[in-house]
Order: sequence, then C-alpha cells, then structure tokens
Amino acid sequence: MADPTGFLKYDREEPKKKSKEERLATWGEVYADVDPAERNGKVRKQASRCMDCGIPFCHSGGSGCPLGNLIPEWNDLVRRGDWAAASDRLHATNNFPEFTGKLCPAPCEAGCVLSVSPLSGGPVSIKRVEQTIADQSWEAGFVQAQVSEVSSGRRVAVVGSGPAGLAAAQQLTRAGHEVTVFERDDRLGGLLRYGIPEFKMEKKVLDRRLAQLRREGTRFVTGCEVGVDLSVEDLRAHYDAVVLAVGALRGRDDTTTPGRELAGVHLAMEHLVPANKFVEGDGPPSVDAKGKHVVIIGGGDTGADSYGTATRQGALSVTQLDQYPTPPSTRDDERSPWPTWPYILRTYPAHEEAGERKFAVAVKRFVGDENGRVKALELQQVKVQKDPATGRREVIPVNDEVETLPADLVLLAIGFEGVEEMPLLDGLGLSLTRRGTLSCGADWQTETPGVFVCGDAHRGASLVVWAIAEGRSVANAVDAFLTGASDLPAPVHPTALPLAVV
Repeated sequence: MADPTGFLKYDREEPKKKSKEERLATWGEVYADVDPAERNGKVRKQASRCMDCGIPFCHSGGSGCPLGNLIPEWNDLVRRGDWAAASDRLHATNNFPEFTGKLCPAPCEAGCVLSVSPLSGGPVSIKRVEQTIADQSWEAGFVQAQVSEVSSGRRVAVVGSGPAGLAAAQQLTRAGHEVTVFERDDRLGGLLRYGIPEFKMEKKVLDRRLAQLRREGTRFVTGCEVGVDLSVEDLRAHYDAVVLAVGALRGRDDTTTPGRELAGVHLAMEHLVPANKFVEGDGPPSVDAKGKHVVIIGGGDTGADSYGTATRQGALSVTQLDQYPTPPSTRDDERSPWPTWPYILRTYPAHEEAGERKFAVAVKRFVGDENGRVKALELQQVKVQKDPATGRREVIPVNDEVETLPADLVLLAIGFEGVEEMPLLDGLGLSLTRRGTLSCGADWQTETPGVFVCGDAHRGASLVVWAIAEGRSVANAVDAFLTGASDLPAPVHPTALPLAVV
C-alpha cells in the first residue's frame, strides 16, 4: 500500500455545503463551489486514507460496488495526482461516475475495511473521491466521445432513458451497433430527469453526458411511448434486438387508511415530477407546497427528495413520518454486521434545512374539511412486528392516544410496486412477476426471443449503481446475441443480490 498510516494522519472529511439560507433560496446543488485546486488537494488527502486492502470489499459485488469499480487503484492515482489515469480507471467500469458520485448511497463505503470499527475514523470517502475524479475529468477535457470504427449492421432499440437504458445504449453503440433510445417523456433521463431534484443533481450534468452519447452515435426519440406511438410490430420489424429499461414506476399507494380519497393527498412522484418540470422552465407545478403544512409519509430517499422540494417551494412546515423506531446512530453488529449495508439513522441535507421527523408513528386517518380537502392527520404511536402465523409485517398501535397534525398536503413516499402496466408488454407477450418485475434468463433475455430487460424493470426499485451495472451487463448479452460473442464487460449476473443478513 502507498501509505499504510494515511487513515491515521487524516480524518474523514465531507465536502462543504452551502449555508441553509443559500440552499433554500435556490434549486441548485447543496454543496458549495470550491476552487478546483483546493478541492483536488483536499481529496488527494482523503484518497490517501485508502489502505489498498488485500481483499478490497469496497468493490466486491456482494458487499460493495456492483459495478466492480477498482476503487483502491483510482484512490492511489488520485493520491499521486494522476487525474488522467484515475479518470481512465474509473470510466473503465462506470459509464456515468458523476451520477453515482452524486446519487449513489455508497455501499462501497459500507464495505470499506475502515468501516469495521468507528475507531478508524470512518470509511474512506470513496463517493467524494469518485465525484471529484468525474468533475476533474470534464474540466480537464478527459471525457471524449468514443466512436466505433466498425459497424455491425445490427440495430438495437432501448426503451427507457434512465441510467440502465443509457448505460446499455452507450456500451452497444461503442460496440458498433446502431442504437436508438425511445423515451415517452418530453425530455431524456427517466428518474434522473424528473425524479431526482435539482438540488441533488443539476440537470446540466445529465445533459452534458447525453451530448457525449449523441456524439458517439446513439439516437434518441422523445415523446414516443413504444406500443402506442410506435407499434410493437414496427419495433420488431426494424430492430434486431430490444432492451426494456422501463423502470419500476408504479407507486405504492395507501388504500386502507380512511380519508385517502381527500384532495391534497398524493403519491410523492405526483409532487416531484411537476416540481422538476417547473425547474426546467415548464411553468407552475400542479402540486405545490407553497404556504402549506406538508406531511410526508415514508422515510426513504423519495421522502427526503419530497422534503427538500417542499421546503424550497415555501412550505409553512414539513414533517416526515416513519413507522419504524429511530435507527441507531452507529452500526449494530448483530443486526447488520460489516460489510453489509448498515441499519443506521441517515440524515440527508434536506433534513438539516427545516422541518422535523417523527418515528414509530402511523396515520390513523386523514381528516378533511367541508370541501373534501385534507386539513389534518390523526397519528398514533406504533410498533412494527411480524405475525407469527403468517410472517407478514403488522403495524400495531401501542396505546389509544391520538395526535392531530395539521396537513394541507400529504405525500405518500412508501415505495414502488414494480413496472407499470403498458401496451408494450402486452404486445410483446410479457407478464409481470409477483414482485411486479420482468423476469429473464441467465442471458438477460425475457421469454420473448430477442427482447432483453435490465435495471429497475428487472430488479425492482433499486440504486443507480445497480441500474448502470445491469445496463452494462445486458449490453454484453445483446452483443453476444447479435454477433455470437462479446468482449463487453458484464459486472453482474441477473440473479446477483447484495450481501445481507437473512
């Protein structure tokens, strides 16, 4: 290893954020602008904390990065200041490191050997190093179009322009195939465009990468729902292979709590999508938190995105509810031992800005006014347990006390149930699994020959890093299907799962 005492010399350091006032006054990213030379110097010290472990769990597919990012290698290149080589090493395994550097929750850091004990000072700040390599790559002009010198004469349709579809498209274009990406929305990017708020990733970051794909030869068609605007018959007639990267956007709803039908109660995506379109310049959002008491039900990423969006829209108050008790601040080795993903309290930047979180509570009912609009919630303290007879999760009130919470806008951020029903699937003769996903064989091919699937459509709602990994892997399978063999990387198998305690 380059510096076996690096983690003793330097403390883990997070990037500096803008002030809360500045963050709430703009839709821009929460992190402060720093001079590149100062930024790079700080990150070189952070990279020197890496011990180049003999068994690097950080890029193990089960406990770390499913892309197989060779993290110790580019950490050492950054330590030495060789940014060009670090960029090459990072891009060798990750098509879009600026996406993962901003959006991935970093299972690599959970798998870092320095996560074994808090006495180490915390894991290497891998995500920060990755993001800085990506930033420096664009600033220094290291990112260039990679145009294939040969053409296979084969045509591939990719349905969906999220991270999985874009990764598959870029890999297949570089392999010499003629690739067209179809997107039903008016702009490209899928959830990267309309699900992720601007304060987490500014859309100029996405547009910059899309421009690279176009220069390489990938074609894009927006405003086209395949199966409706383009028939399945025409799709199959004009393309030698089809990749379904349609996501898992069917939001989970609450159909049992009294008052769900009241106006002002929405799925979280009904709030996030128009808010992102507003930032794109499309006019006022249809669901706006301005001047309202906002309650968000659900404690995950989507809930935090809605939280930060509501505060920036000018909500009077924001409260986020979670059925589970407050997680511990440090890893519980019995519940989530290293190197599994730790069950701990995660505080997003949005939580630092305003509002509050309530744990171990559930909504008894939504209370409406005389016009049929929500005005309050009735909450109860609850515990979550498994029914010993059925094994199903039960939410049980712990007492009869009821708290009334004002609420003019309620956002349900309680997860996703899988792929949306769409004519495309019927036309291809495909049905959903019990999990709401599309199944495939070991070659990523569905039961319909020549039709492949990847990303959330196959895995269910997951992380951006898994989407890119599956996109790269399906590209290998499609390339082999079209040509008989492939040299494209395939970092994950369709049955791959992250390491977990069962």
